[in-house]
This record gives sequence, structure tokens and C-alpha cells, in this order.
Amino acid sequence: MPADTIWRDSAGARRIWWSAAAFALAYGAARFALKLPELATPARVTVALVPVAAFAWFALNWIRAIRALDELERRVQLEALAFAFPTFMLLLMLLGMLQLVTVLDSGNWSYRHVWAFMPVLYFVGLFLARRRYQ
Repeated sequence: MPADTIWRDSAGARRIWWSAAAFALAYGAARFALKLPELATPARVTVALVPVAAFAWFALNWIRAIRALDELERRVQLEALAFAFPTFMLLLMLLGMLQLVTVLDSGNWSYRHVWAFMPVLYFVGLFLARRRYQ
């Protein structure tokens, strides 16, 4: 693994971890709060948008950290995304086509659940790209 990775001990890496923790906390708190029946609709919309803002902060920190990497590590990151994005699109197309012929369980295949495949696919792509450049 190159010494200049996105996870190196630096201020950028700490910002990534803090923003990821903020997103996880905001997401968990929003999921909890949205189960409260007494919450009015405008408040529910506001609560639902808080994790989106937290994720935007995380994404901004991630992009800043990638810009600070060397060329090899940037290429590894690009290849990880080049694997994850089309693979995720394939998954969405598969689910869309299956939904035309059968009813998919919304408890397992709704937007709330399917988005979690994207980071998993990214880390699979990262593993494959790192293996390629070792």
C-alpha cells in the first residue's frame, strides 16, 4: 500500500473520520426521530435533510483529501470508483427490471437499503485496484 493514502495520519484524514462520524450520528438520530409519530411534517422534512447535509460535508472532506494525494493513489481511487459506479448502476438496472415482473420487498430493496451497496462496491473496487498496483 502506498505511504500516501487517504487514510494517512493527517488533518485531512481526521476531517474525514469526524465528518463520517457526524454523518453516522445524524443518520441514526434522524432514523430514530422519524419514528416519532408526534413529529409534524415540516419537522420531519427538516430532520430527514440533516443527514444529507452531514454527508455533503463528508463528501467535501473526501474530495479534498483525494486532491492532496499522489498520482498513484489518485489512480487507485479512480479505479475504485470506476468499478463501483457501473456495478451499482447494474444493480439498479437489475432491480428496476425485476420490479417490472414481480413485487420486490420494500423492507429490503427500497432506496433506504440499496444505497448502502455503493460504499461496499467502492471498497471492493479499492481492494481490486490496490491488488493491481502492488
